[in-house]
Amino acid sequence: MAEAEESPGDPGTASPRPLMRDLKAVGKKFMHVLYPRKSNTLLRDWDLWGPLILCVTLALMLQRDSADSEKDGGPQFAEVFVIVWFGAVTITLNSKLLGGNISFFQSLCVLGYCILPLTVAMLICRLVLLAGPGPINFMVRLFVVIVMFAWSIVASTAFLADSQPPNRRALAVYPVFLFYFVISWMILTFTPQ
Repeated sequence: MAEAEESPGDPGTASPRPLMRDLKAVGKKFMHVLYPRKSNTLLRDWDLWGPLILCVTLALMLQRDSADSEKDGGPQFAEVFVIVWFGAVTITLNSKLLGGNISFFQSLCVLGYCILPLTVAMLICRLVLLAGPGPINFMVRLFVVIVMFAWSIVASTAFLADSQPPNRRALAVYPVFLFYFVISWMILTFTPQ
C-alpha cells in the first residue's frame, strides 16, 4: 500500500513555510517604514506580529538592570507595554472618531511598525551609554532620538494621512506626534543603573 505524502504546507506537518512567510511579510513592512513612501501595502496586509516584536524589544531594552526595581525609578516592562498599546489604541479611536476610513487593526499595525526607528534609537542609545555619562554622550543621544522621532512621524503620516478627511489631518497627526514624543522621551531619559 502506498503511503500518502503530506505537502509541506499541510496542517499536520511541522513545516517552516508559514513561519518564513510571516517573517518575510514582517521584513517587507519594516522596509516600508525604513523607506517611507505612500503605499497601501502596509494598510492592505496588516498584521500585529511586527508591532508586538518591536514593543517587546523596546520594553526589554528600557528595562533597568538593577535587581531592586523599586529604587531605580525607571519604566518597568508592563508600563512600557501599556503605554505603547494604550497610546496606539487611543490614536486609532481618535482617527475613527474624526471620520478616518482606516480600520482599527490597520491603524494599530501602522503605528506599531512605525516604532521601528525609535527601537533603533534605543539600541544606539544603549550602545552610546556604554561609554559613560557626559555632555557629549547626551548630545549624541539627543541627536539620534530627534532624528528617529522625526522618522517615525514621517513614516506614520505617510501611511495614515490619506485615510483622514483633508480638513481634519492636523487633528489626526497631533496625537501621533504626542505618542511618539512620549516614547522618545522615555528613550532619551533612560539611564542604566
